[in-house]
Amino acid sequence: MRANVLLGLLAGVVALAAIGCQGDEGTGPGTTKETLTIAVVPKGTMHVFWKSVHAGAKQAEKELNADVAEGAPPKVKILWQGPVVEDDRAAQVNLVETFIQKRVDGIVLAPLDSKALVTPVRSAKTAGVPVVIIDSDLADPEAYVSFVATDNYKGGVLGARRLAELLPDGGKVILLRYQVGSASTENREKGFLDEIAKFPKIQVISSDQYAGATVESAMNQAQAILTKYGEGQVDGIFCPNESSAYGMLRALVESGRAGKIHYVGFDASDRLVEALEKGHIAGLVVQNPVRMGHDGVVTMVKHLRGEPVEKRIDTGVTLVTPENLPEPEIQILVHPSLE
Repeated sequence: MRANVLLGLLAGVVALAAIGCQGDEGTGPGTTKETLTIAVVPKGTMHVFWKSVHAGAKQAEKELNADVAEGAPPKVKILWQGPVVEDDRAAQVNLVETFIQKRVDGIVLAPLDSKALVTPVRSAKTAGVPVVIIDSDLADPEAYVSFVATDNYKGGVLGARRLAELLPDGGKVILLRYQVGSASTENREKGFLDEIAKFPKIQVISSDQYAGATVESAMNQAQAILTKYGEGQVDGIFCPNESSAYGMLRALVESGRAGKIHYVGFDASDRLVEALEKGHIAGLVVQNPVRMGHDGVVTMVKHLRGEPVEKRIDTGVTLVTPENLPEPEIQILVHPSLE
């Protein structure tokens, strides 16, 4: 009887060891696993921007699996999961930690906070789970494989130049920031302020207010700013992301000032593009989120296969105006396929 018990215990230990080996098989560069599981963790899941990133990630999955045959590189499986709203740092940290515990082969992450996500990304690296950063940089570049994103500083510069073009005689402008800790929008805001300072006739009258993570919080903050600065006191406005841009748009429409103030936003959604067509928005600085999701996944798979990858991959940024909106390449950017 005792011998049977000992044999049973030994069998259990062997089974657990086998599971552990399966979890570690082929992880890291040069993997020989049959399927590579890549977790893609966005900042949020509500906005069109993140739906576009998801579409790009799925596009990469489809392309990478199109010609997989026996003896060929492993198949790729995408796991998409992120916080509902873009200010839930704890939820994003928990997601990264969960994917580490599940022993996924790699993580593609858009950090909500450049500092708060450093520790979990370092933990992933220690556990042998490489991370590719997309959209917004992390405070520790040594912790990740590659950074795949827009040149966000340049995006802010483009926004400033558009307002300066519309205000040749100068004027008073407002920057409504997004939220503290978001490296991507902080770089856009810095690019905007640095560039607009080159035009001495333009005065920035407000640059210390934050929209927050939702359209509703952005709209409330925008209404407060517009109330503070009444009719004739504001000539231009810049907002650095989709939710802040749409919140400001709603506030401008409700106050009857849409189209009366030169307004430049960031990112593209159907509602923002419609406002551009109506003349309520004078310009949109547009990223390529489909490419970002696609290239983030492809970069991770290349790394796992032992291929060299660039430390920084620029996915492009474009200024969209009423004048260039009809161009085919612009239409692809502002109306990406989400299939």
